Amino acid sequence: MRKFLVVLDDSRECLNAMRFAAMRASNTGAGVQILSVIPPEEFNHWIGVGDLMREEARERIEAHFEVFAKWMRDRHAITPELVIREGEAVEQILQQVNEDPEVGVLVLGAASDKKGPGPIVSHMMKSSGTLPIPLTIVPGSMSKERLEAIT
Repeated sequence: MRKFLVVLDDSRECLNAMRFAAMRASNTGAGVQILSVIPPEEFNHWIGVGDLMREEARERIEAHFEVFAKWMRDRHAITPELVIREGEAVEQILQQVNEDPEVGVLVLGAASDKKGPGPIVSHMMKSSGTLPIPLTIVPGSMSKERLEAIT
């Protein structure tokens, strides 16, 4: 089954990327895979403290994921899959795309502020010509109604 891979982070634009992925998956009979990446700098402490921080990060991610998963199940009959990786975000996204042959589309949310679309979107746009799958960038300022109309 083809999957839409969407990145879960703390950004506002992540919400629209989640919405888009869920609606497209529901309308096309695909699945959704949600990837969250724990950055390595969170664990540059003593081993015991780093392990505790890693576990806390995973618990936060799982709680955040469950909110989206419930919405996807209830509204779109989609049961998303959670993948948690550790490392640099762009590197881990690319590894996930390359390791899971069912991932067919990468969906990212773009920030709508003056700073630009965000570091992940900026990097992926530059390398979009060499990605093995299509990249969909969803504007963070797009309304829920507009998303529903285009999916």
